[in-house]
Amino acid sequence: MRGVVMHAPGDVRVEERGDPAILEPTDALIRVSATTICGSDLWPYRGVEEVHDAPMGHEYVGVVEEVGADVRTVKVGDFVVGSFWASDNTCEICRAGYQSHCVRRVPMGSLGTQAPLARVPLADGTLVATPGMPDEDLIPSLLAASDVLGTGWFAAEAAGAGPGRTVVVVGDGAVGLLAILAAGRLGAQRVIAMSRHADRRALARTFGATDVVGERGDEGVARVKELTDGLGAPCVVEAVGTQESMMQAIRSTRPGGHVGYVGVGHGVSLPGMELFFSGVHLHGGPAPVRRFLPDLIRLIWDREIDPGTVFDLTLPLERAAEGYRAMDERRAVKVLLTV
Repeated sequence: MRGVVMHAPGDVRVEERGDPAILEPTDALIRVSATTICGSDLWPYRGVEEVHDAPMGHEYVGVVEEVGADVRTVKVGDFVVGSFWASDNTCEICRAGYQSHCVRRVPMGSLGTQAPLARVPLADGTLVATPGMPDEDLIPSLLAASDVLGTGWFAAEAAGAGPGRTVVVVGDGAVGLLAILAAGRLGAQRVIAMSRHADRRALARTFGATDVVGERGDEGVARVKELTDGLGAPCVVEAVGTQESMMQAIRSTRPGGHVGYVGVGHGVSLPGMELFFSGVHLHGGPAPVRRFLPDLIRLIWDREIDPGTVFDLTLPLERAAEGYRAMDERRAVKVLLTV
């Protein structure tokens, strides 16, 4: 099959890769219907993370083509959505709702889902079948559930979003935008998006932002405090992963408030004394998307939410390199790859 391989920073190609196959009795093989480029894929693309001849992709939806002998919860012909972490969903950590830290977890990015076929380990604990074959227009939203919607949802919950609360979202990529959607669904009364890009500000409004702050750093913190009676917000999402974004999130949070951080941290170092006196709660990390998938699939299936609008560029898999360039140059928020 032909799949996406990143040979080095900036060097993305679609080339022949070996067809995946069932290796363990708990595996499933799926025919990928759609996949996507993640913001985290840009870290190696930009040379921030080391990369050498790596198969790419960890977000996927598709139809089950084959299952191992021990797979029980999905069957051939099912349309499925899977998390970007494979998990057994039965270990003590999974039962506590943290499937991204499963004792048997497998990162789907190590297998590469930007391809026509994908092997999914621990299929019973990783894949969730939809009620039937989805309408074509639902596929982008179901794909979003595989990572960015589930991650945004986790971030909003970790930030303490709830009825009547004010939520600030630092980061206007796909995860930040869908954290806005999640905060609204969780009952937030006010959602402040921090964005200075016109197209993303418009999307933020579409997903439910009530206010938009264009300033960054100390100026952004000051503006948030102006909007929150000088106190800072009780709920803040950090969805970038840089030193500046993390400090902006912490400093925008009132004492006793919560920061839900899901940006993959690069070069982030927290000043201990400032953190000590801030009085804020920090919770986050790799999102346990599997925890949320059944509910998110139901909301999408019933057309109560439409997270698929976060995809603003659709390309065939063969033009994946163009998609990476578009996201790197901020010409696209999120690229959907048709397979």
